[in-house]
Amino acid sequence: MVDSQITISLPGLEDGRKADEPCTIVIFGASGDLTARKLIPALYHLHIEGQMPGSFHVVGFARREKTDASWRDEMRAGVETHSRTRRVDNAKWNAFAANLSYHRGDLTDADAYAGLAKRLAGLGDPCLVNNLVFYLAISPSLFGEVVDQLRTADLLHRMEEGDAHWQRVVVEKPFGHDLQSAQVLNNHLLRHVRERQIFRIDHYLGKETVQNIMMFRFSNAIFEQLWNRESIEHMQITVSEDIGVGARGGYFEEAGTLRDMMQNHLLQILSLVAMEPPPSLAAEDIRNEKVKLLKSIRPMTMEAVATNVVRGQYFAGIVNDDSREGYRQEERVNPESNVETYVALKLFIDNWRWSTVPFYLRTGKNLPLRASEVRVQFRPTPNVLFAAQDNLDLHANALTLRLQPDEGIFLRFNGKVPGNSIETRPVRMHFGYDAEFGAYTPEAYERLLLEAMAGDTTLFIRRDEVETAWQIVDDIREGWGGTSLSNREFYAAGTWGPIAADDLLERDSHKWHNPKPAQR
Repeated sequence: MVDSQITISLPGLEDGRKADEPCTIVIFGASGDLTARKLIPALYHLHIEGQMPGSFHVVGFARREKTDASWRDEMRAGVETHSRTRRVDNAKWNAFAANLSYHRGDLTDADAYAGLAKRLAGLGDPCLVNNLVFYLAISPSLFGEVVDQLRTADLLHRMEEGDAHWQRVVVEKPFGHDLQSAQVLNNHLLRHVRERQIFRIDHYLGKETVQNIMMFRFSNAIFEQLWNRESIEHMQITVSEDIGVGARGGYFEEAGTLRDMMQNHLLQILSLVAMEPPPSLAAEDIRNEKVKLLKSIRPMTMEAVATNVVRGQYFAGIVNDDSREGYRQEERVNPESNVETYVALKLFIDNWRWSTVPFYLRTGKNLPLRASEVRVQFRPTPNVLFAAQDNLDLHANALTLRLQPDEGIFLRFNGKVPGNSIETRPVRMHFGYDAEFGAYTPEAYERLLLEAMAGDTTLFIRRDEVETAWQIVDDIREGWGGTSLSNREFYAAGTWGPIAADDLLERDSHKWHNPKPAQR
């Protein structure tokens, strides 16, 4: 039985999980938004909750002129503004800040790395000097340069079995902009380190509700036994955003929604929802199954792209009573741009479990609300027993995994309305994280940083995984072939996407399930 095989917590989810070995975290891009908004607040919370190593140090590396004291003050302001508590205890902050220091240097300057090596040597403790997490919160175009410089400065080594100390490199997305660039970057990094030393982040994998997908599937026999083509008619994965591109117009003109969201977030969720049970909870066993799933996706031929892929672009509209400009009017956007701000796909997974079951994935900007959810639509019952009844409102069963916000799991089934007549209507069972576990949910970066320090790669993306995802995206982009958007592919900001996306499902007699606003 599947549910008797997996009765322990997932890696990195144990109560009281702690990174035990002393280490130093070097953050490249220490003056950037990510450091102040996410990284330092995450490390601060890990510290006050006793999950950091007994001895640790954090070095911020950036080009701007700052002192240790001024950088600490900036980071405190970041914690007060962006952390999940936003209330900073002075004594706890001072204890944490004593482990923060700032190193000024240009990312291309060899002397700056020599100075970094000297600073680290001054920490004294061999573990703080040699157990190193290098967090590259910088432009992907500089990943290779930084790794080259670290190797030249003798700060980064290819790990061998039995080594007393370790170094790890954490890289943010986007990891390349297509398959070829991802392969080039992978090859560059692997000249200096082994695959197990590279931690490619997709912050979605750090979300508590995303991690819970595996636990939900493989520890509950009542659902896992139905998780196949015999019981499930189709699945929908929706990641909607209620914001436009904002100041990121220049980046978005290069990336588009397909590269920015579909290549990583949605395909990652798909792999967890649809993969086979791994033989163990070891990181490589889990990642093997995710890659197998992605490789089982039916190839996106030119014909498949034309039939099963929809793109869209928002024009002016209203979102949450706020007037929004059209994409082509956004800052640093070509006024005749055909870049997609919305993508919907119909995918098929050609394996035994999922043969013939369509998976519908969609994501877009300036939609009515921000939400991420998986909708599992079960097959309807035969229309035999109740066929003669006119007043029955029978619906196929459905299961919704709400990943954010209003995190929870909802099961829809049919129930009889009280009374003397036979009348039914769909009802819902609702499990909410807040109600069951309280309001506390760790930030994704807390979990990911903890796992990077502990050396657990389960929640990070392996080379073949990222390259397989890029192959899918490249095939779709090739199928588009630079063609212009049609009228049916534009949508008003504040709506659920273009008409063409509704057509995609209506051909199969299906409809999109639109997420509802969070209930508080």
